[in-house]
Amino acid sequence: MTAPITPALLYLDNITVTFDGFRALNALSLAVDHAEMRAIIGPNGAGKTTMMDVITGKTRPNQGTALFEGSHDLTALDEAAIAELGIGRKFQTPTVFEMHSVEDNLLLASRSRRGPFSTLFARQTPRERERMDMLLDRVRLTAHRRRKAGELSHGQKQWLEIGMLLAQEPKLLLIDEPAAGMTDQETADTVDLLRDIATTKAVIVVEHDMTFVRDLGVKVTCLHEGSVLAEGPLDAVSANERVVEVYLGR
Repeated sequence: MTAPITPALLYLDNITVTFDGFRALNALSLAVDHAEMRAIIGPNGAGKTTMMDVITGKTRPNQGTALFEGSHDLTALDEAAIAELGIGRKFQTPTVFEMHSVEDNLLLASRSRRGPFSTLFARQTPRERERMDMLLDRVRLTAHRRRKAGELSHGQKQWLEIGMLLAQEPKLLLIDEPAAGMTDQETADTVDLLRDIATTKAVIVVEHDMTFVRDLGVKVTCLHEGSVLAEGPLDAVSANERVVEVYLGR
């Protein structure tokens, strides 16, 4: 691997994406450090989803630089190769194997390179059992390990999917609106979970719930019309007149 160009884990510079003449991203620049959690806010159509699509290889930018770990050019890699680098994405609606147990969902994710049948019927090694115990504890599902995933609450399914991402040992997690549809207690627990994850991994959270963003207590980036409109602590971003005009004032 060549020497890193930037110390940032994720580095986006001048990223532009055009769909049929519409600029979904307009010279977007963003940098996220190792073990940093960043909240991304902005109105619908601001470019939040397109930005994540670029980071994960789903969308190719028309121009710009997208680097991971300083030297991996994300614009030249497909989705599978980017996932192998250590970038995991969780969409707003949880996607779990509802007829399988919570623990089997984590096993399927951690052994994703194997076939599904060999994964489910393979014996766990003591090391794997210990790892499963740690994962279940981390995502607050130890008491539910034998339950079918389809029986979990919405918030618990969100945690399970986050656990499935963690089972793949990513370096960067992209998480879309994790607080949507959660109870107050689940929301508070999710704040604690994401803070815990961000002590060792980078996390980008796209969220509309400003109370949730405030509770995270992290640097905030506000997007508008495909560009960064404001960036910094939530209080400073919330006080920005343009942010109030195009987003918070709505």
